[in-house]
Formats: sequence, structure tokens, C-alpha cells
Amino acid sequence: MPPRKRKVNYPPARTATRPAPAVGAGPEPAYVRPTVVTIDLNAGTGRRGLTVGDRVRIVGTGLYNGEVAVIETLASGVIPAANVRTEAGRTRRVRTIDLEPMPPDA
Repeated sequence: MPPRKRKVNYPPARTATRPAPAVGAGPEPAYVRPTVVTIDLNAGTGRRGLTVGDRVRIVGTGLYNGEVAVIETLASGVIPAANVRTEAGRTRRVRTIDLEPMPPDA
């Protein structure tokens, strides 16, 4: 008859006796990563009343912020967008929620 195998006895894990950390008890992060993104949940609704040829101001953040532009094309989709041409002649695709209609006399 072969010898009987001994049962292996593992020591308990070192983390087994530690209590769970309290929420908010730890140090707060002093540095916020620049790659952290905030998502505008209202962007999917878009802005109503925009048509091709309208003068708009680009608001929000990003390229050409604050510049006046003319809508060249409108694209529907999950997030409605428009191709605009700025007064400087540059083009950009912008979410319609980031466009602010200009009054006709401006």
C-alpha cells in the first residue's frame, strides 16, 4: 500500500485580516490627469433650428472657439454635427450643440 499523501496547509492571506478602507478616508488625489474626459449627455439631442447658410458662433472648448462661422453642411447621426467655415476661411466639423446662432443683423 502506498503512503498516504499529507494535506497541504496554506497560511492565511495577509489581506484577510485587514478591514476594508472607509470611503473618503484616504488621501484625495492632488493631480487630475489632463486626459480625463467629460461627456456632455445632451450632445445627442443637438441644437434645433440650424440650416445650411446660417451664421453661427462656435462655443464650448476646442479649435476656433468664439469664432463666427457659416454652416456649409449638416450631418445627422448619434451626435448631430455641422461642417462650418470660419471667417478666416478655415473649416471644421462641430457638434451642433456647440453652435450658437447669430442674429441676422450681426
